[in-house]
Amino acid sequence: MAEITAHHGIVKDTNLHVDDTGGSGRPLVLIHGWPLSGASWSEQVPAFEAAGYRVITYDRRGFGHSDKPLTGYGYDALTEDLHTLLEALDLTDVTLVGFSMGGGEVARYFSEYGAERIRSVVFASAVPPFLLHTPGNPEGPLTAGQAAKMAAQLTANQEKFYDGFVTDFFSANGALVVTEEQRQRALALTTLAKKEAALATMTSFGSTDFRDDLPKVSVPTLVIHGDADATVPFEGSGKRIHEAIPGSELHVVAGGPHGVNVSHAEEWNRVVLNFVSR
Repeated sequence: MAEITAHHGIVKDTNLHVDDTGGSGRPLVLIHGWPLSGASWSEQVPAFEAAGYRVITYDRRGFGHSDKPLTGYGYDALTEDLHTLLEALDLTDVTLVGFSMGGGEVARYFSEYGAERIRSVVFASAVPPFLLHTPGNPEGPLTAGQAAKMAAQLTANQEKFYDGFVTDFFSANGALVVTEEQRQRALALTTLAKKEAALATMTSFGSTDFRDDLPKVSVPTLVIHGDADATVPFEGSGKRIHEAIPGSELHVVAGGPHGVNVSHAEEWNRVVLNFVSR
């Protein structure tokens, strides 16, 4: 367990909570989804560590056990936090694994910092290239009305909102596909999210356009996505990421919900480990 300090923006000295398995293995940096924390990788960390990798997870600012400033929730700042982590731990030959919202930091990283430290990347149930449905982005699966409704519900009653969101997160075709214990573990992580941070990052992942970032991804890339993802639908996101990055690999998990790394952990881990081992 460690704290890494980011030094940008109006708010200085924002401490990020980091968990690092250590060791001499090649580093895998796992970037969590909204509105969870690094602890959401519990199905992956033991498996990846057992395979010989150094596994690093961290809590995004505003979530988990990281500091919760009032600002810094745009993707440029969040990606700078990721870069700060890589520099502070002096990580090279890194595989970045970005789940859901975390796929945004992966995409933006190449525009801001290039590929010097990066060996490969995984976009997992990820939000790029652009979620918001607009006249210039007709394939975007998120309408302005849906985004506004989510923000209003979270503002009005965050406990009720998160309970429904986490259920949908782990549901395929309207049915929960994880155990109630797994759902409750994820729900507990939402209690550590600062509401202002959750609202600001909701805006960020919903409205940020990564279409110019994706062609700059210049390392081996895996796109993994569930075909029953109702939160970040495959057709509007994973499929388009694969099409935007030449040479990328695609694995679609049959019956996989948004939280497919938990519901289909064995398949998900096997596919990712096979990719990163090359």
